[in-house]
Amino acid sequence: MNELTVSVSPHIRSARTTRSIMLDVILALMPALVASVFIFGARTLLLTAVSAAACVLCEYLWEKGHKMPITIGDLSAVVTGILLAYNVPVSMPVWQLIVGDAAAILVAKMLFGGIGCNFMNPALVGRIVLMFSFTSEMTAYVFPKTSIDALSSATPLTVLDKLDMSALPQLLYGVHGGVIGETCMIALLLGGVYLVARKVISPAIPLSYLGATLLFTWLFGGAQPILAIFSGGVMLGAIFMATDYVTSPFTTKGKLIFGLGCGFITAVIRVFGNYNEGVTFAILLMNLVVPYINDLTMTKPLGGVTEK
Repeated sequence: MNELTVSVSPHIRSARTTRSIMLDVILALMPALVASVFIFGARTLLLTAVSAAACVLCEYLWEKGHKMPITIGDLSAVVTGILLAYNVPVSMPVWQLIVGDAAAILVAKMLFGGIGCNFMNPALVGRIVLMFSFTSEMTAYVFPKTSIDALSSATPLTVLDKLDMSALPQLLYGVHGGVIGETCMIALLLGGVYLVARKVISPAIPLSYLGATLLFTWLFGGAQPILAIFSGGVMLGAIFMATDYVTSPFTTKGKLIFGLGCGFITAVIRVFGNYNEGVTFAILLMNLVVPYINDLTMTKPLGGVTEK
């Protein structure tokens, strides 16, 4: 006689764990780390290591102090630390970076219950805290020697109107001023391809984000729309931060809407605002509406009754 086994969901199981996913993200971030060492020097390694360690320590101390299960083994704090380090200049004082790490983990993540409970990307919250607390240090960019005069003492976003398509190779290689993890576009694209191939992320958000930034920058009359998506933090944000599982939609349609919204806000800030960048604010603002996007795009169960 055949037996029917009845159990609660989930019925579809996977060998993937939070740790394995975070490990893939860390591996995808390594090309950008290697490139930044060549561009900015060995201090890049110091900042990245300190930031990752500080985030892990903050999470451990919070959970230990509140008698919570210790979750540092899932590597999510390591990813947050690396991403935050990628968002600061190589000249950033270590103690100031640690302040950002504490804000990212304690305020944006643990205060709301830990991984899976935060409603905003922790690394971007840390960057906002650093930007408003230590503005001078956050804009004290190091400028490596370049072959393009316009990029020898300015970041690409500040001189887009002076650049032409001949500057594209320079942007792809990343040999220009900026924060340590967002300059080399080739390295970031390699990481993105790896994450898509490993099915860690869907290409829906990165492609819609980059496409919307290009489209709206052009529609709004911004300088060099094609170069704009290879400048600043668009590539890093689109691939590694906008795709965060917790703070992005879970439906494909929702991901496309999310990416379009991020691109639209980024273009508005860059073209019409006084702030050259716009990625951080764009992603955080769209994080706030993710619950509504999920509600609007969630597939109705077969045979389910639509609520009036």
